[in-house]
Amino acid sequence: MGYDPENPMKDRITDIGPPHYEKMFPQVIKDNYGKWLYHEIVKPGVLKHVSETGAECYTVRVGCARLVSVEYIREVCDIADKHCDGSVRWTTRNNVEFMVDAESKVQPLLDDLASRGNKFPVGGTGACVSNVVHTQGWIHCHTPATDASGVVKAVMDELFDHFTNMDLPAKCKVALACCLNMCGAVHCSDIAILGIHRKPPMVDHDAITGLCEIPLAIASCPLGAVKPATVKDSSGKEIKSVKVNAERCMFCGNCYTMCPAMPLADPEGSGIAILVGGKVSNTRSGPTFSKLVIPFLPNTPPRWPETVAAVKKILEAWAANARKYERVGEWAERIGWEKFFEITEIPFTDKSIDDYRLAYDTWRTTTQFKFTSHIK
Repeated sequence: MGYDPENPMKDRITDIGPPHYEKMFPQVIKDNYGKWLYHEIVKPGVLKHVSETGAECYTVRVGCARLVSVEYIREVCDIADKHCDGSVRWTTRNNVEFMVDAESKVQPLLDDLASRGNKFPVGGTGACVSNVVHTQGWIHCHTPATDASGVVKAVMDELFDHFTNMDLPAKCKVALACCLNMCGAVHCSDIAILGIHRKPPMVDHDAITGLCEIPLAIASCPLGAVKPATVKDSSGKEIKSVKVNAERCMFCGNCYTMCPAMPLADPEGSGIAILVGGKVSNTRSGPTFSKLVIPFLPNTPPRWPETVAAVKKILEAWAANARKYERVGEWAERIGWEKFFEITEIPFTDKSIDDYRLAYDTWRTTTQFKFTSHIK
């Protein structure tokens, strides 16, 4: 293929990447794009959308792991080929959604999914615990303070019935990020599990000159905690290295990203924090950020019993006491955070007080106080 300077765009490939999503719409979505009048939840995991043309689209939502095998994806594609004319979609919270254009096609699809064991649980709609959106964890990431898939598996094993049933006051979105860099959605979820480091990075002076560019390691720190230093390695030879000011370090792991000779993970220092009360929704109350309620829980693989128990305790306390449609954070705000700590039996510590110097809006600035016996 020759280049024509008079017509430079001729035969030129300008869109290298995935195909446009419109090409993968089911036909009923293509025909009714922008025409949907309303939707309703027929049963847990089954959504019905009705168009102004009278057309209907039924969506069956299936819980899915974030990390799946090729064999699993092939099976999902086989189901889509059999029931949905080859169309299927993944949601941002790791659900698989199968869409059909007639009510008569819903039950055969549900029966097929049920016949495949527990691989395709139907749910995740309405007043339920949604599928957990989470980060990489130990399987891929280099800076995690905890695992992602393992913790999520342990938590959802305990909360699974709340995924397949709509038996809660409102929706409850659970998220996990395996470090403070937060590739997940812990800042805006009802219950959030966050991996945290508590110790500054170690510096391997023997390896740093061979693995790192010193200026890059220094520049990577957002708080200026990494400084140049001249030190002696294990042989007594003076080398150029770095030192870490622990008072300034916020344990983000950014230096380790740039310099593998500055590892951050520590068996005792790294663990899990629990945050609650975040949401993106603008209904009833505005969007809110999550608030720290449990500053540290240990890493105890493979089942993380302390974390599972904490999440379950918060969920059940909210479910037993909240009003209908009231999200976790809205419930805590209504009864007062003092009462929240009392009902959930979480000890309040100074770590839950946000002392970030620009965080004025997060402090209570009124004289209102919810009296409780929990805080002496």
